[in-house]
Amino acid sequence: MYRRFAKAFHFLSILLFIILFMYIYAALPENVAYQLDASGMPVKSVARDTFFYFGIGAFIIINLIVVFSGKMVEKQATTNLRKLFPTGDPFSDKMLGWIYSFAGILNVSMVIIAFFIHSINNQYEIKTEEFSPFFYMIPVFMVVWIILLFAILGKKLSQVRS
Repeated sequence: MYRRFAKAFHFLSILLFIILFMYIYAALPENVAYQLDASGMPVKSVARDTFFYFGIGAFIIINLIVVFSGKMVEKQATTNLRKLFPTGDPFSDKMLGWIYSFAGILNVSMVIIAFFIHSINNQYEIKTEEFSPFFYMIPVFMVVWIILLFAILGKKLSQVRS
């Protein structure tokens, strides 16, 4: 059950990333600034196409790494994985749910980073301060998901000890 919800969340986060990244790409100038000085002038910038290919490349690599690990657990690719994550075990379902939801969280984080770049480059339309609460969501998401991982692993360890 957890795995199904996590896969649905991961799929929706992929759609969200693709749609919003295309919108942000279309709204960016030819030179995309990613660092500003104190007066708001761009210090470092990159070509819009480079930003696009780097963003899509990072998205694909991150998703492949995280989803590949989930698929290895799901398909029980090795004998160690078969022993650790037996079919039908609630722990396996929770771990797979965590893996796929973590991939979704990484996708949402990439959307937030793309919005940050968008807000830097379109300061007349969007002020960076308006999105500042969203920028703090990335570390909060990461900390919460790592805590959830340790909670899941802690329950498994207590189950193995007894």
